[in-house]
Amino acid sequence: MDKIPIQFTLNSQNKQMLVFPNDLLINLLRDELYLTGTKYGCGIGECGACTVFIDDEPILSCLTLAVSINGKEIITIEGLAKGNELHPMQIAFLKHAAVQCGFCTPGMILTAIALLRENPNPTEEEIKEYMRGNICRCTGYVQIVKAIKACAKEQNKQNQHDTIDSIVMLRRCQDD
Repeated sequence: MDKIPIQFTLNSQNKQMLVFPNDLLINLLRDELYLTGTKYGCGIGECGACTVFIDDEPILSCLTLAVSINGKEIITIEGLAKGNELHPMQIAFLKHAAVQCGFCTPGMILTAIALLRENPNPTEEEIKEYMRGNICRCTGYVQIVKAIKACAKEQNKQNQHDTIDSIVMLRRCQDD
């Protein structure tokens, strides 16, 4: 079996690789690119530990063929931070003790970010429903839900602040 060339963006870096037609994305990330934040949990798409973003959509990398990412943008848990500044969801998970062993955490965080993109102000029930595909064997989910709610609240507060700043700037520009 011959390898196939693919090109993609991974955590803001352009990549070119050769992959076999049956290579899974999770194996490419972990074994070839040494990005071990994406976890291999169940291997059948039931636990969410392998979640990554492909073109800003949460996707299970254990069910995704590597050839299918040709021309796409991939973001893993390693790509969320901006330098030493953690993503707000990462901060919320730490602040609210939503991590214990940490195995499920990367998939949980990426899925939670996707939730807030779709629904910036989810109820507790909406959080539980959206996160149902992510399994955690340690925390019991209470702290995870708290972290997501806190992050949503903080982002909404920031969005309101940004809106007020924009209105003030617009008025200043109109006065000039």
